[in-house]
Amino acid sequence: MAEQLCLDFDRISPPRMDLLELWTPDDIFAAAIRQGGEALVRFAEDSRIEWKSAKYEPKDLGDYFSMWANTQPSGGLVVVGIEKNGKVGGCLSVGIERVAEFERTGPDYCPDAQYDIRRIPVTRDDGTPDFLLAIRVYYRHDRLVETVRGDAFARAGNRKRRLSEEEKREVRINKGQIEYEKEEVSLSYPAEFDDLLVDEFCKEYKIKRGLVQHHTKEQILCLNHLGRMSDGKFRPNLACALLFALDPRTVIPGARIRFMRFEGTEEKTGQQFNAVKDVPVDGPLPRMIQEAEEVITSQIRNFTRLGRDGKFETKPEYPYDVWLEAIVNACVHRSYNFRNMNIYVKMFDNRLVVESPGGFPPPVTPDNIYETHNPRNPHLMNALFYLDYVKCAHEGTRRMRDMMKDANLPAPEFSQKEVGTHQVHVILRNNIEARKEFVDAGALKLIGETVYETLAQEEKQVINYVAEKGTINVSEASRLLHRDWSAAKNCLEGLANKQILMRKTKTNKQRDPSAHFVLRRRPT
Repeated sequence: MAEQLCLDFDRISPPRMDLLELWTPDDIFAAAIRQGGEALVRFAEDSRIEWKSAKYEPKDLGDYFSMWANTQPSGGLVVVGIEKNGKVGGCLSVGIERVAEFERTGPDYCPDAQYDIRRIPVTRDDGTPDFLLAIRVYYRHDRLVETVRGDAFARAGNRKRRLSEEEKREVRINKGQIEYEKEEVSLSYPAEFDDLLVDEFCKEYKIKRGLVQHHTKEQILCLNHLGRMSDGKFRPNLACALLFALDPRTVIPGARIRFMRFEGTEEKTGQQFNAVKDVPVDGPLPRMIQEAEEVITSQIRNFTRLGRDGKFETKPEYPYDVWLEAIVNACVHRSYNFRNMNIYVKMFDNRLVVESPGGFPPPVTPDNIYETHNPRNPHLMNALFYLDYVKCAHEGTRRMRDMMKDANLPAPEFSQKEVGTHQVHVILRNNIEARKEFVDAGALKLIGETVYETLAQEEKQVINYVAEKGTINVSEASRLLHRDWSAAKNCLEGLANKQILMRKTKTNKQRDPSAHFVLRRRPT
């Protein structure tokens, strides 16, 4: 039998009986050992437990050993002797040899799985005493677990899912079985690399490490695990190519940030596709981050209001350090194993979303992200430390949370989505409702602080809308202010009379359907 993990079941205190959804596989297994099979039949098949008839083939049970061993965070249970309809059939009817085959499933069909097997007494539906086989399979943090056929599985909801070769490689990378950052690339060094960027990195490395003796650039790159020397030549690896190659996309086609800004709060498709800006950002990682920073800075809005102290205060839609940290994290921690997938930065009216390929590297989860740190690409992260893009101090996500709180904004939302493959999503939400109290900082310069102080709240809302959208008509003002058409029209015309808005029309008629209002520019 495989290595067994010992638990002190007498000390385990399970959740309440009316909250079975909160029970972990360990809770269920411990209750079965203490109380018998009746503790097992309370649970339906789900993300913790799988039922199998005693007539099931032991060789096929190895797939479920692999499945639970690869399923975060806790693995799961296989219970032999319960039919798919929930009927208790027990194991006695198949004979002791068949039961022994089930108990040898691990070494015979999935030798890397770690598990514990117990025979659990139970009473069949006809009142006959019998037993179930409860098999607790533990999640392995250190390796991908395959069957003897070379297949690997994971749990998706209440189903077993076979992993593709790409997904198997991803798991091995996440668990440290493959150091893919160190895989050599075919790029020619130094001809296909950004020499100025390499020089800057080497200079900063020498300063931060206090090197006094002479080191060549190639020696410094080798010291940072960015390549190796062979036959007197430097052989760059994948991490080196992502950091310094003139065109990393020749190695990883998806090494790109794609910034998209959408009109409204939803991403639409087809004829309703609502992207108003779509900018791809390429290049070696440090330059790509820098260019993405410039693109997004141009799209982040600043809002101004009169504070309680009588002074104007201006605040950005999102704190600069927060959204930049989210983008740097995506570049550093994304999976480059998914070679054709881009990082997406999507801006909506109410939120900024950063989507990066690959799931959270174990044991990181959305629930423990502030306390747990396991970089997927440690050599990339280490190099960016010397270029001052990261601190390597396991404090970035906590700093994001604290800065959002200081800005009176919700904490960042971290999640893992399965869209074909796993993706990590980071959502930053702005305070779109509170912006009713603010006016766009650019618009404030146009209308002047003195005039701004005299405006009613509804007028400020209209100016904020025009500053953000560029134009407004009566119907839009009616929806914005929750007022009828006539009241909205009066508000817009009032701002036009104050020389703040300007009415634009093609026909100059009073009821022109094309009429709209824009901010009037003050003379300079």
